[in-house]
Amino acid sequence: MGELIFRRAVRADLESVVDLLVDDVIGAQREDGGRPLNAKYIAGFEAIARDENQFMAVVELDGEIVGCLQLTFIPGIARRGMWRGQIEGVRIKSSKRGGGLGHKMFDWAIEQCRARDCELVQLAMDKTRLDTLRFYESLGFKASHEGMKLDLV
Repeated sequence: MGELIFRRAVRADLESVVDLLVDDVIGAQREDGGRPLNAKYIAGFEAIARDENQFMAVVELDGEIVGCLQLTFIPGIARRGMWRGQIEGVRIKSSKRGGGLGHKMFDWAIEQCRARDCELVQLAMDKTRLDTLRFYESLGFKASHEGMKLDLV
């Protein structure tokens, strides 16, 4: 693997990020890979870019975006005012999966959380992603809580 570059996404990266979201079994069913981009993607990106507690990251390899993830830094009162880092929207280009890129992305993301004085890193995943569960467990994550969602649309 060549040199990886981790950086904050810019608006020009948004099509590549959406392509990564679509390049996924579950994402192919719920994302919109059409062009021009759905306006909701643009609005979401702009909201993330304005919020100092959000970080949309892309990973480049040889000038190509091969991965992305979103970090959210969450302040709290519980647990003595602890900050949490939330990792979500993790995607790796299908042709690059299985080569260690996921480990490198999580090492980088966890370090960003440490740099922001987070004391906990959390994530959520679709329960049908059993390989993903095993991957997260290999990184030391524990399924300590049950999460729930309520669709509003």
